[in-house]
Amino acid sequence: MQARAGRIGLDPARIGRFITPMTRPILYSFRRCPYAMRARLSIVASGLQVELREILLRDKAPAFLAASPKGTVPVVVNGDTVIEESLDVMEWALGQSDPQGLLYAGPEARELVLRCESEFKGHLDRFKYAVRYDDVDREEERKLASVYLRELDRRLDGQEYLFGERIGFADIGIAPFVRQFANTDRAWFDGQDWPNLIRWLDGFINSDRFQSIMNKYPKWEEGDAETLFPVS
Repeated sequence: MQARAGRIGLDPARIGRFITPMTRPILYSFRRCPYAMRARLSIVASGLQVELREILLRDKAPAFLAASPKGTVPVVVNGDTVIEESLDVMEWALGQSDPQGLLYAGPEARELVLRCESEFKGHLDRFKYAVRYDDVDREEERKLASVYLRELDRRLDGQEYLFGERIGFADIGIAPFVRQFANTDRAWFDGQDWPNLIRWLDGFINSDRFQSIMNKYPKWEEGDAETLFPVS
């Protein structure tokens, strides 16, 4: 579920290759995946509507694997185009429509999101899923992950969101991963000296924005009726 590098400059030629007229895009998603969360957040913010197909990662639908053999979510199928990376899905959605102005911070916001991938997510995984790795010091991984989080806390000092007083691309691109880290040991997380980070994360988790993308859906099966997302 790794996101690859791209551009938040939203080159029309780049975004245009993701646009296929007269079709309803299909979103393959998994409710609890942070990569899929930020894709859903972007789709809702854009005002687009897709067909949602909920996937179980332990029992992947053949149609999903046919569209994207790597088998990770999110995946958007838009006509003949397959968008397989979460940041590409975010750019695809917001590049078509950004009525809330989430892209206001420009390339700097995307750079902070990419640093979440390179400086934080690996340590998060080795902390949360330590049993999957050989010779991992779980506490050391938590300590290393915290370096990035303390930077976020400093950035949030005196402002509501990561780039000012408005929620933006970086907030929805990073918060699902901070939530995943915090939920691994919430008592420990709340006991740390990062009050701005706690306030920001709690605001995100309790927001209508986040709650609206966390509804539960049954596993999609071939032949099921179309599930629209978001609901009209």
